Parts: sequence; C-alpha cells; structure tokens
Amino acid sequence: MDEKTEELRDIFMDVADDETVTESQEDTHGSLASAEDVEARLREAVADMRDTLDFDTDLDVDDLATVVEQFYAGDTDAEIAARLDADADPETVARARLDLHLLREADTDAPFDLATLRDADEESPAALAAALDADEDDVAHYRRVVDVREEIRRVNDRYRAEFENVLQDRELSERLTSSVHEDGLDGATEGQETDIDI
Repeated sequence: MDEKTEELRDIFMDVADDETVTESQEDTHGSLASAEDVEARLREAVADMRDTLDFDTDLDVDDLATVVEQFYAGDTDAEIAARLDADADPETVARARLDLHLLREADTDAPFDLATLRDADEESPAALAAALDADEDDVAHYRRVVDVREEIRRVNDRYRAEFENVLQDRELSERLTSSVHEDGLDGATEGQETDIDI
C-alpha cells in the first residue's frame, strides 16, 4: 500500500467509525447466466406453459425442453425424437412442438385454405375431410395447427418469446465465454516459438 492509499484509508476509517474499508461483492443483473441457470429457466418456462395450457403429449418437462432447444437448433422432428430420453417418434415430436407453439413452415402449408378449418364450427374431421377432398389425418393435423395459431394469439406469443430470450442468453454467454478463452490464449501464445522439435 503506497502513502496516498494509506492516507485515504485513515481518513475513511476516521469518518466512517468502522474498521472495515472493503465492501462485500454480490451478483448484479449484468452477470452472465451459467449453463445450469439457462437450462433451469428453460425448464421453468416449459413447466409453466404445461401447467397453464392443455398439452396433447405426455412427454416430461426435460424432454419438452429438449424439443425447444433442438427446434431452435434447426433439428428435424426425427432428429429431435432421437435425442429424447422418452421413446418417441417424429409424430410425437410434431405434436409436442404444437403444444409448445413451435410451428414450422410446413405445418401451415396445407393443400387447402386453412381459413376453412378456422371457420368450421364443430364439424368432425371426417366431414371436413369429405368437404375438402382431403385425408382425414391431414385435416385433423391442420385443424390442430389452426387451434395452436389461435392459442398463440390469445397468449400474445409469450411462451415462444420466453424460450427465445432464454436461448439468446445462453448463446450470448457461450459466445462471450469462448471469445474470452480465445483472446486469453492468443495473448498467452503471442510471440511464442511453436514449431519446436523435442
């Protein structure tokens, strides 16, 4: 401690009537979330959604969180199914995606006008399939898509927004952490002789 620092410390101790001149540190809002924190936040968002809305699938929260992560990673339903702990097929994953409000472009690419399904009151899938000259399973799927789109509007798309916020936080944290490691390594090895024959 130099002379000026000692003087300032003495002045502080006289004014503060306290022997301690350091302040304890605590986490602030600006700190980066750990991978565990991000995973916990994602599971919490999925659990909240599952408790609030009706889900068609019975996958557990961990598997549903995996569906969210891998959907945003760009995986197909078959690739996601292969990653799940549960024994699930691509159709189960597709239903889980709809439960989670995660629509693909193909989900809305129907061979008929989806407005017809939205406007159809309580007609059965069989009656609608006959009226639309379409497969009954396709009609049931696209009717579910129409219902999901309505549900997304009703909840102001808040669940997908939360998923994206959580995953962006993780991406930012990983990017910053990897750049710190790279920068530190670059600085440590700068000017070093690397082609050494031992």
